[in-house]
Amino acid sequence: MSGALSHIRVLDLSRILAGPWAGQILADLGAEVIKVERPGTGDDTRGWGPPFLKDREGRDTNEAAYYHAANRNKQSVTLDFTQAEGQRLVRELAARSDILIENFKVGGLAAYGLDYASLKEVNPRLIYCSITGFGQTGPYAKRAGYDFMIQGLGGLMSLTGHPDGEPGGGPMKVGVALTDILTGLYSTVAILAALAHRERTGEGQHIDMALLDVQVACLANQAMNYLTTGVPPKRLGNSHPNIVPYQDFPTADGNMILAVGNDGQFRKFCEVAGIPALADDPRFVTNAARVANRAELIPLLRQATVFKSTAEWIRLLEAAGVPCGPINDLAQVFADPQVQARGLRLELPHPQAGVVPSVASPLRLSASPVEYRHAAPRLGEHTEAVLGGLLGLDAARIAELRAARVV
Repeated sequence: MSGALSHIRVLDLSRILAGPWAGQILADLGAEVIKVERPGTGDDTRGWGPPFLKDREGRDTNEAAYYHAANRNKQSVTLDFTQAEGQRLVRELAARSDILIENFKVGGLAAYGLDYASLKEVNPRLIYCSITGFGQTGPYAKRAGYDFMIQGLGGLMSLTGHPDGEPGGGPMKVGVALTDILTGLYSTVAILAALAHRERTGEGQHIDMALLDVQVACLANQAMNYLTTGVPPKRLGNSHPNIVPYQDFPTADGNMILAVGNDGQFRKFCEVAGIPALADDPRFVTNAARVANRAELIPLLRQATVFKSTAEWIRLLEAAGVPCGPINDLAQVFADPQVQARGLRLELPHPQAGVVPSVASPLRLSASPVEYRHAAPRLGEHTEAVLGGLLGLDAARIAELRAARVV
């Protein structure tokens, strides 16, 4: 069974995370993704370790785990497009591709004749997705942008972390490069929309994606809270700005998450916790009242939750229909029976390591499911196959290109 995008070819000139994440999603959906990398070094994340993959003898390879998070199902071709012959080869690949993804600085590829305007001349149907920190326009357009910077500049860190004045208070970044990931996801949506447009019109187009745009867009309800009131939201730790109780609570052996979404669930929790009077207290009877009186309510609930273990709370509250859960580390996540039942851990074959662990795609399509063809490629693993099979270069010509360090 072919993937939904098995008829699509992607030329992936991106590196690090946001662009490669989009490329991997397209590859999982069946697209042929050709990753163009610098000869000798490749994607920066190949060296972003430890940890590194282990070979069959348990020794470190030169491939970081980070790289394998975003490059599954791709082919790797090494090309130096600072050289004229390398530029010509990239143009030929673009002429035979449906999509190009790049995350160079604004104008960075124009010097090599690999910008959208240039490649549109050789392939008017090309969908060209540019990912930058700040977009193609505006006063910051030429600045470099990295996830951590954008989390701060884009407001996310003003919302994440314990409140000022509390122990450990202050701004905190999210524990994964979430802005990069979200930009990869939005880029994928934009690419699929551009494919739908091309089906109707036959025309490609340029997609201008910016990490800052994505970060601001993903402030979601917090952005609306500010735009509605004019008051910037503050850090609340694990508390929710609009729902109470919706945070972590201590238990007899650790902590749990309590996610009460309505007044009925709050009443059920109070009954299970042996504090039914709180559900009738005018200060707490509605969610709006609980938000207004958060400082009085939370200590009362904490006094109740410490008398049972996390597992006992989860058993009792789930039976009562009150949303709750543990706070797992990653070992517990991948040991969780639901995670295992959904097959979220994969093992893919790899020539050095034997197998490489991977995290499955969350996309579940009944008629055109995602495909797991192979682990992330070794640097330049498919250079000969792509240049020979797709561009028709013979072995002697490829040898000449290698001698000239073009590939």
